[in-house]
This record gives sequence, C-alpha cells and structure tokens, in this order.
Amino acid sequence: MAPPATSSPEVGLKKNAIGTRDIVFMLVSAAAPLTIVVGIAPLALAVGGVGAPSIYIAAAIGLGLFAIGFMALTRHVRSYSGFYGYISKTLGRMVGLGSGLTAWMSYNGLQIGLYGLLGIQANLAVKSFTGVELPWWLYAIVSIGAVWYLGWRGIDVGAKVLAVLLTLETLIVAIVAAFVLAQGGAHGISFESFSPQAIFSPQFAAVLGLGFSAFMGFESGALYREEARDPDRSVPRATYISIAFIGAFYAFAVWIIVQAFGADAVQAFAAGHLDAGDTAYIAAGNFAGGWCVNLMSVLIVTSIFAAQLSFHNTINRYTLSLSREGIFPKRSGRISPRYRTPSVAGFDQTLLALALVIGAALFHLDPFTQFLIWTNTPGVIGILLLQALTGVGVVVFFTRLKDHGLRWYVVPSAVVATIIMCVVTYLMANNAQLLTGLPAGDPVNTTLLVFAPILFAAGTVLALVLRNVNPAAYQRIGHAE
Repeated sequence: MAPPATSSPEVGLKKNAIGTRDIVFMLVSAAAPLTIVVGIAPLALAVGGVGAPSIYIAAAIGLGLFAIGFMALTRHVRSYSGFYGYISKTLGRMVGLGSGLTAWMSYNGLQIGLYGLLGIQANLAVKSFTGVELPWWLYAIVSIGAVWYLGWRGIDVGAKVLAVLLTLETLIVAIVAAFVLAQGGAHGISFESFSPQAIFSPQFAAVLGLGFSAFMGFESGALYREEARDPDRSVPRATYISIAFIGAFYAFAVWIIVQAFGADAVQAFAAGHLDAGDTAYIAAGNFAGGWCVNLMSVLIVTSIFAAQLSFHNTINRYTLSLSREGIFPKRSGRISPRYRTPSVAGFDQTLLALALVIGAALFHLDPFTQFLIWTNTPGVIGILLLQALTGVGVVVFFTRLKDHGLRWYVVPSAVVATIIMCVVTYLMANNAQLLTGLPAGDPVNTTLLVFAPILFAAGTVLALVLRNVNPAAYQRIGHAE
C-alpha cells in the first residue's frame, strides 16, 4: 500500500466541509454506542449491579460541566490542535508538548486496541452465518485498510458513512427496547436503577470510571474547527448534543438490560456471562428473537468500525498539528491535493495499527484481555488526565483574562469538572484490576497506569530541551495553525 499523492504542508484542510450534524455523528460514533452496550455494559452490571445505568448519567453531568468551560475557551483561544493547542496556550508550552504527545498516544491506543474487539466480533458474526472460522487478525487487517481509505477520502465522506452506521446501531437498540418494554420485562418495569440506594453504593463508585470511559472522543470536535462551517456555533452545539445523546442512550440501553433480566437477577447473570460476552445477545434473543441477535452480531462490527474511523480522523489531526510545529517529521503534515486530507498522517497511522496487530498475532496475544485492554487502558488514563489539565487551563485563562462578559458559571463549572476528572482518574487507577482481570499490584497493571504520565513527563522534558537548543521550535509548540 503506498500513500496517495500529496502536496506541500502549507495546503490547508478542506474548508466548510462539515456542519453540526456531521460533527455529532463523528463524536457519537467514537463512543461506539452499541459496542459499549454489548461489550462493556455487562461488566458495569456485573460489578456495579442494578445501579449501573446511572453511571452514564453521572458521567454526562460531569462531562457537561467540563464542556461548558472547554467550549468557552474555544471561543476565546484559536486552535486547531485540540487538547494540545488549548493546554499549550493556557498552561504553557512545556505542559502543552507533554499534553500533545499524550493525546497522540491516547487516541492511538483507543483506536488500535479496538481492532482486537472487531476481529473477535467479526469472526463470531461470520461463523454464525457460514460456519467458517478465521483468525481475528485477518478481519482486523481488512478493517485497517477500509479505515485508511475512508480517512483519505475526506472528513465529509467519513461523516456520511458514520451517519448510516450510527443510525443502524441506534435503531437496533430501540427495537430491542420496544420488545422488552412491550412484554413488561422479566418481572415488570422497575426504576430501581435510579434510586439513591443503588447510586450511593461502593459498587457504583467502583465502576464510575467505566461510565466516563464510554464517552471517549466526545471532546475531539474542537479538532475539526478548521474544516467546520461556522465553528464557533457548530462545534459547541455538536459537543453538547453528543454528551446529551450518549448519556441518555447508554443509561436507557443498560436500563433495558436490567429490565430484561430483573433488578434482583441482572448482576449475577451478567457476572456469570462475562467470559462469553453474550448478556446483551441473550436479552435480545429472549424478547425479540434470533433474527435480532443475528442483526446485532453484524451491527456490533460496524459500530466498532465507526469508532475506529472517528478515532483515525482525530489521530491524523493531532499528527498534523505536531508536524506543522516541527515536533513530528515535516512529511507527516503533507495534505492530499485531491481530497484535502492529512493523507501522510493517515498512512503512517495505518502502518502503526498494522504493525501492532501483526505483532499481537505473532505473539499470540488474546485480542480482548491482552491486546485491547493493554492498548486501551493507557489511552483512557491519558484522556482523563488531559481533560483535568484542560479544566485547569480554563480556570487559569479566564482568571487572568478577567473578561466581565464571561458567563458567571464558566469558571465554577471548570473547577468542579476538574475535581471530578481527578476523582475519576483515581477510581480508574484504583480499580484497574476490573479491566485487566489481573490482581491488584500486578506489574502489568502498574505499567498500563504509568505509561501516560511517563509520556507526558517526557514531553515536558523535550520542550525544556527545545527551549535551550532550538528556541524557534519551542516558540511554535501549540501555536502553529
């Protein structure tokens, strides 16, 4: 596979290519709604019990507070570099470069790890229809090629594909919900999931981090400002809509699973079926029938693919920013003259994904418990850290600005959101064994948890070196457009 023809780095991305609706589809697709409902929600139910649906509401509230400050910052500070640019311009270049490298790593970890889950689910779907069983990595490699092609073709083309896939996965959840509600669930409809005793429990706190991790990617709308129509309006609107939709969708869908098995039985059932990963499928089969299970088995694959495409676009724009500023090689910033996309960045990301998938196959890593978890966990920790730093940046920037036209609630919202992000990061780290399945204190857990902080520290050291040996490059950190 050879990279498409490119032009000079000075050629910009395609202008006015996407609007609010397109950005919403990309942000929600990154969260992979059906993937969370089928793959992650059963773990939340197994550990958190009947209160699991409420973790998504709590996460939506916390991230909504974060978005208030973040979106206010995007109106005052111009940046096409996402967290990297905003942190650089509020907390300084040293913290900024650490954040840029952490963001690049985190989104790569989130995207590439999903190839393991896609390979598993694609194999299950094909096997159920044909009886043919193929290795997971074969499906992953095909998906890598498809993601590269759609990313190269353009953000607008990718948005159209994501719109179709997201509509289908939302529709199948709505169908299952209709069957469950029409039949009164397993033992009648209950709202115990939203009761105080279900929410204020140790189990709820243990899985709260899973609720926040389910929203990964919602914040990347700021990266598309260069390609968006009226970005000061479309990006904030898309961000708020995405948070509200994701929170409501997850809470409703997981609550439906609770109704399907009953509030008293769902935790034990989900825990007993974690290895098989079929809790959501059984719920669909019991109430809607085998045809629904078959359809879900296909749509879960397209849901994962949609998330990978969305993350691929995000990674490419971080690579483009770091290349424009001389941190990454200059060639990585080249733009396709035909489609006005970061084509070399996309090609390089494709090669990285291909190398890691092939490496996992050669070392016989389990595609879920090892490949997915080992690449996703540092990514989730990294994004939570970046959200906390961005919250600090919002407070610092607006405290210095003393803009009397600023809404009174922006800075308090940022303060509360930053505290929430720190608490959630602690909960994720303290309950890492829930994700890895390894005992607390295992060296693998420790490595996964410290990877993002170590990379962040390396970035700050690199910035310090640049300040001393290449001041011009240092001045460009987080400030090139």
